[in-house]
Amino acid sequence: MAHTDHRTMRSVLRREIAGTIGLLTDEQDFRAMRRYRSFVFDDHTDYLRQVEALLRTRSAQGGHTTVALFDPGEYAEFCADHGLDPDAASTRTRYTAELAITGPALPYDGRPLAELVPELVDEAVRQATWEYASTLLTRLGPCASCGEDIGRAAFTRAADLLTRILATAPPGNRHLVCSVRGTPETLLAVLHADEDDDTRTAQLDEAEALEFTTVLALGLATRSPGGLVMRTSAPGTPDRVYGWRLRGDGLEPLTAGEVFDAYCTDVESGDLISPEPDVDYGTPPDLGEEGPTPGHRH
Repeated sequence: MAHTDHRTMRSVLRREIAGTIGLLTDEQDFRAMRRYRSFVFDDHTDYLRQVEALLRTRSAQGGHTTVALFDPGEYAEFCADHGLDPDAASTRTRYTAELAITGPALPYDGRPLAELVPELVDEAVRQATWEYASTLLTRLGPCASCGEDIGRAAFTRAADLLTRILATAPPGNRHLVCSVRGTPETLLAVLHADEDDDTRTAQLDEAEALEFTTVLALGLATRSPGGLVMRTSAPGTPDRVYGWRLRGDGLEPLTAGEVFDAYCTDVESGDLISPEPDVDYGTPPDLGEEGPTPGHRH
């Protein structure tokens, strides 16, 4: 009886242990891991099938699993930095445990991997964008004239502008895209701000908001070319689209024609695209910037 009780308790404990799986999402990364003898898989498709089966089993048993993006290059660097044998399952386990804290990861929610993987890759791109933009902001250092930290001041300025943009937006769910060119790479950040039905306030994902503000701040601080476009959607009304171009340390409204051209032109070919039905392309509302605003200025 006591033996049965112990087995039952262990079963309960297993359900309460949160686990992490480091996922090799593409064939190239999978091939890179096959150089290790302790990595026993030889077919990427079968590997993904086995991972999905394990995820479903753990979920059915009440277990919580986080799926993290496993990068063979970063794994090799991790092993070198910590003096660990990369050809050991225990090392991969240790690296995967750290991924749950520091790397791109998503909780497994029962969806097929075919749906989860693209979202995981997007999360990795967002994290890399934020880290890259943050690094560039930090490297700007202090202003030679006044000594103020340029990056920090630009971030404050960007946060203020984002607050004004959301405050002046029409009712509905908001989708914002900010692009900054020549930094030296083109950076893209996306922010979703769905409106709460009860409070009528915008609900933001903190990670998305941080990345978006950082990319906008970098564009302002470096006075790089770029733009910001807002799309609002509300039941019973056409979607509304408007935007700004980055100009100096601020935003300059785009005309309705400029917004229309941006949305109805193929980025790669330059060919015209038919406009979407029930979409109004217009000019942005006044952001209400009267008097001094936060940020570094001379």
